[in-house]
Parts: sequence; C-alpha cells; structure tokens
Amino acid sequence: MLFLCYSKCSTCKKAQNHLDEKKIKYTLRDIKEDNPSKEELREWISKSGLAIDKFFNTSGLKYKELNLSQRKKEMSFDEKLELLSQDGMLVKRPIFVKENKVLVGYKQEDYQAL
Repeated sequence: MLFLCYSKCSTCKKAQNHLDEKKIKYTLRDIKEDNPSKEELREWISKSGLAIDKFFNTSGLKYKELNLSQRKKEMSFDEKLELLSQDGMLVKRPIFVKENKVLVGYKQEDYQAL
C-alpha cells in the first residue's frame, strides 16, 4: 500500500494518524519530493473512478497562481495529466493506493472502510 502526502499538510497528518492508529502498513512517499508520474496518475484515476479534475489540489497556491480553475476547462485529459505529473503540489493529497482502491483526499468514513 502506498500513501502519498505532503509533510506540512494537516489533512495528510490526519489521514496518516488514522492509518497508524489502525496499524495499517504503508509505504510513505512525499508528493512534493517524488511527484506521481503520468503512468501512475493514469492508473490511479482509472482505479479511483474519479474524474481527473478531482486530482487537482484546488486550494493550493500553485493552482491559483496558474489560474487553473479557468484554464483547465480548455485542457484535454492528457494536458491535465502532464501538468499534474510535473508538480506534486498541484495534486490533491493525501492519496492512498491499495491494490484496486485509490482514495484521494481524506474522508474519515472512507478510511474506516479500509
């Protein structure tokens, strides 16, 4: 199992604490230092059942600086994928990958189901 997070993110810390309390083993990966590749993102989007737009960190400074709320409306799936793979800070976090299940963000009820 893979857990991608950003060490300064309070939501990531909540999710990580939940995993630790439940003694769920995972491999920790810093999304800023080791951002997901296009191939990983493509696989996770497919497994999550979510639209690619749900993988954007819409509250991040970089997202706002790049005016992505407007720009991504005109972008293709592949253009969005390329952008997300270039900067981990654009990617919504945390991401938890377990076999054929991918959780994006932290909702306690989703993590309870693990």
